[in-house]
Amino acid sequence: MKKSELLIVKFITNHASQGEIEILSQWLEDLENQKAFKDFVKINYAIDYTMNSFDSVETKKQLLQKINQDKSIFYRRRLQSYFKYAALAVLFIGLVFVFKNGSFFEQEKGVLIPKEGVITLKLADGSLQIINPSNSKNITDKFGKVMGKQDKSRISYSDANASGSLVYNTLKIPYGKRFELELSDGTIVHLNSGTSLTYPIRFLKNQNRQVLLTGEAFFEVAKDKKHPFTVNAQELNVEVLGTTFNVSSYTDDPVIDVVLVEGKVGLYKEVKTRDGMVKLTAGLKGSNIKGRETITTESVNTRAYTAWVQGNLVFKNVSFDAIIKKLERHYNVAFINKNKTLGKEIFNASFKGESIEEVLAYFSDSYAIDYTIKDNKIIIK
Repeated sequence: MKKSELLIVKFITNHASQGEIEILSQWLEDLENQKAFKDFVKINYAIDYTMNSFDSVETKKQLLQKINQDKSIFYRRRLQSYFKYAALAVLFIGLVFVFKNGSFFEQEKGVLIPKEGVITLKLADGSLQIINPSNSKNITDKFGKVMGKQDKSRISYSDANASGSLVYNTLKIPYGKRFELELSDGTIVHLNSGTSLTYPIRFLKNQNRQVLLTGEAFFEVAKDKKHPFTVNAQELNVEVLGTTFNVSSYTDDPVIDVVLVEGKVGLYKEVKTRDGMVKLTAGLKGSNIKGRETITTESVNTRAYTAWVQGNLVFKNVSFDAIIKKLERHYNVAFINKNKTLGKEIFNASFKGESIEEVLAYFSDSYAIDYTIKDNKIIIK
């Protein structure tokens, strides 16, 4: 998250210091920055106020009420400071809710050390190899035969449509890591944390291409009309000829989601039939609640579902419980949420390479979420 965006969030949630408000006030003197302010609030808070919706009299009344309610000299000065420096921002955006109640708290100090998992490659003979993303080497079987090549955080296979029998490998990615895979047909698979993919090291002639997924992956499928590509994602199958799409099928998630970025895909349950297949076009998400036959569809912003490929996190109208689960996978940390009401609340946020400490600081500063770190676990109060 950019520094300007963090200042905006702290400002509209009433957690910015006087110095930060002064910085933001100067930043907002530029017309382009004013537009950026409007766009950021509209995207992340689903609010698109105009200048006409701003009631300066009502806003001042709310401020004075706050000042009278709080006997703290520090807090009164803080609110008076808000009224002085918020004028520029509120004038054009009309955010009356900027002045809603805020809260202040101290975080108990603790040390958080994310766990370090290893990437493993299981061969057809059952043997296990450790994959270090810092290395480059040949991937060989127990006889020393080269099956593929590792170039740091990617393993590549070649010689598609070979003869013989299918030989499967399973690549397993732990929480806190991501990896890339190039299948023998040229298909690129981006594997998210906590993901396992089982795939043939060579696809065979006159046979469909099929892989098995648990977790989340973004597929860039190589076009091959003669050999349809199928992703078996536990209870849901995704069939394509050549396209880009995201599949999220974690064992501990109640829903399997398929988000189509480009091309067309067909979704079906156990048996593929013409009536039982649901087709997606670009910009649609297909969802299946585990244990049910129905596959639903809706239009979505695909970026929110694919940002992880670049190492980013985007949350759009997501419950705090769901955010926690994604943070656990992304950073390989553990949460204990003792605030059940908070868990159901909906949030919007985006992060670009921030550490888990920075993410926690964002939620605590912006939304007054109180937490402690104990025994290497993040405990939400």
